[in-house]
Amino acid sequence: MASGALCSILFFLLVLTAGHANPAANKPQQQLVQSTCNSTTYYDLCVAALAADPSSSTSDVRGLCAIAVSAAAANASSAVDSALSSATADQNQAPERAALLRACAAKYAEAREALGAAREAIKGESYDYAYVHVSAAAEYPAVCRALFRRRQRGAVYPPELARREEGLRRLCTVALDIISLLLVP
Repeated sequence: MASGALCSILFFLLVLTAGHANPAANKPQQQLVQSTCNSTTYYDLCVAALAADPSSSTSDVRGLCAIAVSAAAANASSAVDSALSSATADQNQAPERAALLRACAAKYAEAREALGAAREAIKGESYDYAYVHVSAAAEYPAVCRALFRRRQRGAVYPPELARREEGLRRLCTVALDIISLLLVP
């Protein structure tokens, strides 16, 4: 459901920024965003994420790809903060759970680092490497889920982490779909 909240926030930003642009002057760029997002699995999320960044109005597909990767990195950063906050709150009452949450924060931090490496690869037009880094970033949260499943039998995976995992997975999927456009000769 956090991905729904993320979509709502990004849609709000889209509406807010769209009201300040000259629609006639921005029509070709809107078409580029739309045609790029038509090639993705999550069209609405793609449009919202790209439109939330003002630089999308002057970006080419490579720039739109970098924006999508940055949106995923922002999601991963937010997940790090949330997991660490939850770990601090649980430290005294549930130390094992707090340790797992810290491990999850570390996995999201690794995802954020992989996304940073993907941005650098995009800058250097090394799209195959960017694809590998974004793919890795999408998988790091799954390790968190596996840790909870193995270490706390019968425990419920924290719903907030499940939402963040799904949000990051979707944003990474959008980024991978756009990178795929750049890989085509």
